[in-house]
Amino acid sequence: MAKRIAVLVSGGGTNLQALIDAQARGEIVNGEIAAVIASNPDAYALERAKKAGIPTYVVARKSYPSSQAMTVALVEQLQALHIDLVVLAGFMVILTSEMVQAFPNAILNVHPALIPSFAGPGCYGLHVHEKALEYGVKLSGATVHFVSEECDGGPIVSQKAVEVLPDDTPEILQRRIMENCEWKLLPQAVSLFCQGRLKVEGRTVRILD
Repeated sequence: MAKRIAVLVSGGGTNLQALIDAQARGEIVNGEIAAVIASNPDAYALERAKKAGIPTYVVARKSYPSSQAMTVALVEQLQALHIDLVVLAGFMVILTSEMVQAFPNAILNVHPALIPSFAGPGCYGLHVHEKALEYGVKLSGATVHFVSEECDGGPIVSQKAVEVLPDDTPEILQRRIMENCEWKLLPQAVSLFCQGRLKVEGRTVRILD
């Protein structure tokens, strides 16, 4: 049985598109994107999903009094859809512990930096790349990790680096990391999960042959 994947989105959905394209090329082995769920009813990612024929749902943050109430509703939606793997792809809501408890080691997130650098609360979107440039790092990149109750603190599945160039702006660096790192790492990690090839041992993730 193919693993059922739900992708959680809030905005444009470029990482979702990378997953859709990888699925179309047959690169997500033993998995299928069964649902795209948005925290924002106007997210363009929903259009990408509809074009690909993927069922869409909205669990809007503003419809709930707290992040916890929204998280509980989201868990109920995911369980009703019999989801095996949850993928956070530019999902801008901090989920509470109910999500991790419902899907232990079954939530993947892609972060646009080499964790533990430029990670944690407040490090999202362009802020990550602004911090990297301010610090003067020579390499940055992306990290795919399992989601734990600590923000950006779960076990690391994969990382990929790119050079930071002298004339980079946050926007230019963001684009290079998306194209060269995020759009490659995330589909690979999803495929490995769906094949049962990711084994979590404490903080370490082993990739099985």
